[in-house]
Amino acid sequence: MTKSHPAPAPAVFEEEFIAGLTDLFENRIVFNKVLGLKVTVLKPELVRARVDMKPELVGHYSYHRVHGGVVSAALDALAGLAVMAAIGARHMDETPLQRINRFAKLGTIDLRVDYLRPAIGDHFELQAEVLRLGSRVASTRMEFFGADGTLLSTGAAAYIVS
Repeated sequence: MTKSHPAPAPAVFEEEFIAGLTDLFENRIVFNKVLGLKVTVLKPELVRARVDMKPELVGHYSYHRVHGGVVSAALDALAGLAVMAAIGARHMDETPLQRINRFAKLGTIDLRVDYLRPAIGDHFELQAEVLRLGSRVASTRMEFFGADGTLLSTGAAAYIVS
């Protein structure tokens, strides 16, 4: 009989890291501020955010639906945050500031978005997770939901991390 080894305990982020990464994402990345992205969950294995509808995001004036570029940009940004969280969890031996400074080289390599339904509503929920974090490339999966939980769009992306 083989002995099973318990899985390592998942990383738990310090408040300083969560606050610093949230500030970076919501305020210092100015385009995220324009979109109105707000982090709601920041864990090593999953990140979530919310976007409130506003007139600047309308893509079709007759239906008051969100522009597809907003959906794409929001999913891309959130997947980037998921990669940042995964990198942060990988380097828990460093200080929160050292981990946050690792993100200067992060960049999108490839992005695919599938628009399943029109994005119409007063707010939207997004989530992203890292499928694989390598030494040079990270692969992610994302989802964009209506306020009622209806899946509106999905995405997949790859990011350079070195």
